Amino acid sequence: MAKKSVYAAIEIADREVRLVVVENFNDRSNVLRVERVEHSGIKKSKITDEKAVIAALEQAVNQAQAALGYRIERVLLAVPSVNVRPVNTRVHVDIEDGTHTIRRFHIQQGLKSALSIKKPENTELVNVNRVLYFVDGVQQGKMPLAMDTPDFDMEVDLLFADKDTVYSYAAIVEKAGLQILDLALDAYGAGWETGSLVQSTDNPVILVDLEADHTLLTFLNQGRVQFCASLDKGYRSFIADLQKKYSLTDAAAWRLLENLFESREVDARDTVIYIEQQENSRVEISAKELAQSLLPQIRSWIAEINAGCEQILEKSKARYLLTGQGSGIPVLKKMMDAFNAPASIYTVSTIGARNGAFVVPLGLVYAWENINEINNRDLTSVNNNELEESIESITRYAKDQEGGFTRKLKKAMLTSKE
Repeated sequence: MAKKSVYAAIEIADREVRLVVVENFNDRSNVLRVERVEHSGIKKSKITDEKAVIAALEQAVNQAQAALGYRIERVLLAVPSVNVRPVNTRVHVDIEDGTHTIRRFHIQQGLKSALSIKKPENTELVNVNRVLYFVDGVQQGKMPLAMDTPDFDMEVDLLFADKDTVYSYAAIVEKAGLQILDLALDAYGAGWETGSLVQSTDNPVILVDLEADHTLLTFLNQGRVQFCASLDKGYRSFIADLQKKYSLTDAAAWRLLENLFESREVDARDTVIYIEQQENSRVEISAKELAQSLLPQIRSWIAEINAGCEQILEKSKARYLLTGQGSGIPVLKKMMDAFNAPASIYTVSTIGARNGAFVVPLGLVYAWENINEINNRDLTSVNNNELEESIESITRYAKDQEGGFTRKLKKAMLTSKE
């Protein structure tokens, strides 16, 4: 019987903690639970309030555990792509046991050798970027297990990131009582979920991850993350002026962003679309005022991205792919022509997590499975005894109870025959 593997992935985003719990079974993935808990402890990818972030982490995990019925002990953690340094190395592996047969152990040996490379200053290894295999000088399409050869080569790309950032994020998760199953850059996770890592083997992709307070630009080429850059401007900058003018909460500001549909100020009607009664005043915002305030800010954001990526586009036929929480702003779909290269918005199709905010944590699970083909570690995120008990209790309930459409239908049919 195939084993169910349950993984919990966490992203500590600009203003919230995001937790996704995924079950893998028979080569299928099912989202079991998602949690989003607000916090105010991150600024420019730096932790400024440990207590606030820890409280949000604990709340997200506790809510998921209460719903699932078993403990989450280990998590996959997304690390911000700060000071990212990809490093490439090539290692030679001799098969010295006389079998001339490549086994998983030999590949693990090669990866271990690659990981011993000297790291760039002030960085820490986060995750493996890409692994290529060469047997007799010929690149292999997959892991060359059981191939007959006396030796082979591995080309390994590694991703390093800002040392202080990596340690601070890892430490705060451990302070919340969780073990870390594995780390990966948020850019790398997004590349896996969107499929842009694979797609970049044909043509480069510029992944645009639009979050509350920043925008992460990731250049993906030849199936790997080549470099990352961050703009200190997220979707909150679009509505900052209007939010300040009317003292709007973040939740109200986001609802207004979700109601911006016109991409030209002249097309917006002078119709009130938002009313709020505050303590000393009444707020009324029309579609026209919303468009006049937000659209120039969005155009400025796009222009900044165009300028930053101009040199890349001069040398390659790259395209833009928008993702992240901000990719759900409706008007962006009508503004793709404003980019200086073909652009589109990634839509999450995973049932139970259909929101751009979950792109990174969903991608972490794929990233873990990819590297675990080499490591072959039999570890998941949850307490296995409690998981098995939960499954057994559900099975017993389904067997003992008369509920369920199929059982009721069967009973009705048998009764009618009598």
